[in-house]
Amino acid sequence: MKRLWNKGLIALFIKGASLTALAAVASTVAINAQAATMSQSLVQNYASSMKAAANSKNIGQVSRLVSDDALISLSRKGKSTSLDKDAYLRLLQNSWSQTSNYRYDINIDNIVITGNQAKANVNTTESWVKDGQNVSFVTTSRVTLTLSTGNAVLLRAVSQVTID
Repeated sequence: MKRLWNKGLIALFIKGASLTALAAVASTVAINAQAATMSQSLVQNYASSMKAAANSKNIGQVSRLVSDDALISLSRKGKSTSLDKDAYLRLLQNSWSQTSNYRYDINIDNIVITGNQAKANVNTTESWVKDGQNVSFVTTSRVTLTLSTGNAVLLRAVSQVTID
């Protein structure tokens, strides 16, 4: 009987400790989620991360920097198209697979932060070689970044594309 009581007490202690640990973790996550707000440094981290991911052609990392709900509107010479996240990633992968010497640069300014979002002007320059020719895309955008798991990710972009 004493063994059963000890086993029961130990089992109860383990269950109690597990529930307490789970509650502590849940509380910590809830507090961190509530405390998260957009900041200038998160916006700059987004730019640095996007530059590194694009230059290394790391589609997985680019995907993590784009919200699942993203909408990207592109305009060039009076024609426009809108891309969701999947279409944007496919376009990027297709471009990477058909070119060499891909380079990406990004500059962000005029950042306005409200709660968990930031609006900013973004200028990107993408260059590569295709069929022996140097190509350069310059994109000027107004973007909205939002918080996701404590990081800034792209939610919306309205972009004007110029090909040099």
